[in-house]
Amino acid sequence: MPLDPSIASRLKRNDAGLVPAVVQEAGSHDILMLAWMDDEALARTLATRRATYWSRSRQEYWVKGETSGHTQHVREVRLDCDGDTILLVVDQTGGACHTGDHSCFDADLLLSERPATAEATA
Repeated sequence: MPLDPSIASRLKRNDAGLVPAVVQEAGSHDILMLAWMDDEALARTLATRRATYWSRSRQEYWVKGETSGHTQHVREVRLDCDGDTILLVVDQTGGACHTGDHSCFDADLLLSERPATAEATA
């Protein structure tokens, strides 16, 4: 399925034809993950509301949760002002990270103004 030309013309892709997609949870506003999309992945996502990405390691499309059951229902898709980043706002079922964690950003807190928790300092 082709991407609408009016959207495709606004995208600034890297040398591999990909655009980073930041994924945010609708309810908590947590940043869940970063993935990559090409025109086809974005077109599929817009058409189905199922988050579809391009796997750089496997060189294939993957629908989030198709094998794990940890799905992403896409509520919103936004393009940033420069056209070089996509934001997906999703309802996440299960962990978003391939490790099973809620977010891919749960593991390593490098800097925070919030008081340290036992979990963050362990």
